[in-house]
Amino acid sequence: MVLHLAVDTGATQTMINVGLLAFAGYDPSLVPDRVQVTTGSGVEYAPRVPVERIQALGQERQQFPVLAHTLPPSAHIDGLLGLDYMRAQQLTIDFRRNTVSLI
Repeated sequence: MVLHLAVDTGATQTMINVGLLAFAGYDPSLVPDRVQVTTGSGVEYAPRVPVERIQALGQERQQFPVLAHTLPPSAHIDGLLGLDYMRAQQLTIDFRRNTVSLI
């Protein structure tokens, strides 16, 4: 699946829409590992789902845990690419060239 994730340096963990994870064959309701998530509307608990593979910004992670949480439809994105994905890497956002790179 191709998802539209926002690079979010304020998010400690990567988050993907619950419905999209279910469509990809994952069942977040069966995952016992829950993580406290603070959102603009309060504190919630989201399942941490290990996905087989995720690719973004030219990098790939396998058995990568993502939080199953749905953002408001007005966000127009499928989730957030958090700091856990970028850890130990160099993230460069170049607004002049309109590029984002992770090395």
